Amino acid sequence: MLRGQLIHPEILASLGSAGHGSKVLIADGNYPFATKLGPNAELVHLNLAPGVVDCVTILSSLVTAIPVEAAAIMAAPKGGPDALPEDPPIWQEFASVLRKFAPGLELEQYDRAAFYDAASTGDVALTIASGEQRIYANLLLTIGVV
Repeated sequence: MLRGQLIHPEILASLGSAGHGSKVLIADGNYPFATKLGPNAELVHLNLAPGVVDCVTILSSLVTAIPVEAAAIMAAPKGGPDALPEDPPIWQEFASVLRKFAPGLELEQYDRAAFYDAASTGDVALTIASGEQRIYANLLLTIGVV
């Protein structure tokens, strides 16, 4: 019987086979899983219903199981019809969770194309499909060393 915060068997198996430098994608409900999945990534669906399970809950469990050396988000456009007046609030939630386990870690921002490229490389060991409905709630983690 496991005692930690993370008890999902498929996620634990994927993390157990990943190592330093491997990546984990926590993706929101808008992410194109079918076309942007890394060739080595295990896809785990936690998207039970809209909003369930959300990205912050997933992150909160993951950080109890793996060291995180880097974290990247998909930047919102600065102009045009999809521009946001301010950063999405979920980014602060991500930063708050990460600060507890990786003090000093800053969220890197990739533009949409660069984020999709990074999230679909052979270095991605695990992609988690969430039920997150908030926009720009995708988070790409790099596993550090113990």
